[in-house]
Amino acid sequence: MNQLEKYGVTQRFINEATLYPEYSLARIISQHKGMYRIITSEGERFAEISGKFSYEVDALSHYPAVGDFVMVTISNANSPSIIHAVLTRKSVFQRTALGLKNQTQIIATNIDIVFICMSLNQNYNLSRLERYLAIAWDSGAKPVIILTKSDLCQNTPEILGEIESVALGCDVILTSSFDAQTVKELYSFLKKGITASFIGSSGVGKSTLINILAEKEFLATNEIDQYDKGRHTTTGREMLLLPNGAIVIDTPGMRELGVPHGDLGTTFLDIEELAKHCKFRDCSHTNEPGCAVQNAILSGQMDERRLQNYNKLKREAKYEGLSSRKIEEEKVTEMFSEFGGIKNAKRYLKNHKKHNNLH
Repeated sequence: MNQLEKYGVTQRFINEATLYPEYSLARIISQHKGMYRIITSEGERFAEISGKFSYEVDALSHYPAVGDFVMVTISNANSPSIIHAVLTRKSVFQRTALGLKNQTQIIATNIDIVFICMSLNQNYNLSRLERYLAIAWDSGAKPVIILTKSDLCQNTPEILGEIESVALGCDVILTSSFDAQTVKELYSFLKKGITASFIGSSGVGKSTLINILAEKEFLATNEIDQYDKGRHTTTGREMLLLPNGAIVIDTPGMRELGVPHGDLGTTFLDIEELAKHCKFRDCSHTNEPGCAVQNAILSGQMDERRLQNYNKLKREAKYEGLSSRKIEEEKVTEMFSEFGGIKNAKRYLKNHKKHNNLH
């Protein structure tokens, strides 16, 4: 059997590969710094990018990532194969690259499902969940929420109600590492040929979940401390083949997840729908009369925290890609928007000063 078939290759990628008749099709199954492990039709190889590819690439997000289908020159077992091209991605899960201006970092590509993992202890945080959801919806994959360590939770029905109010259109699964049957509910999503990525903060139990699904110790796990600050057990992205033929990608725990784009329209559909009924089309949902969003908050229909997080993520997405000077200009413009822009604000201040001098 062609080994690539086990790792989710579809006719879409086979067809695109014909554009590169001089190379062979492969999929990246792990990444550690500058070295990649790939699966070809014949089996596994190590690989690195070609000098030409490295010279021509102009953004961090254009480098190969786990999940990518790539075109390679296959070398013998003692030398790394060479990656020449990355095929068009059908989905991309990405975040703002930490410490690199105007760059995004690819977490996984060509995935069908994003499992967002959150543990039901100190890690539980609705605003963080909304952040993950915004990026998951934007990736093109289907987000599914996994709540781990349910055995530690004393108010499960209340928490499920909170999550269902913000995770519109998402399935939510409760799991416990002490009950393998709860984890195996994930098989309703993990079918043969499906690629899924597990994401979440350090210590939420992603590796434990994958080990249960794999029915063996695929990944190392670490205990977390009393403050729920897990260590990064996974240090690189790794694609694993489950016994039933599904494919999963484990990722390092992420303490920060910057929003490079984010599908806020889907994540905050309730706010977007309410905004259609505001009196003013450009309503900021702060103190304008006839604001449907503020009315929903006042009536208890919506939590004010949700609106605050919506605005925060909107600002992040708005400022992404701008220089520090441009960001400051945007902030100043926003600050004086109630005056009709900074020019009108300057005119107002000038007239106000002249008025005071006359008196």
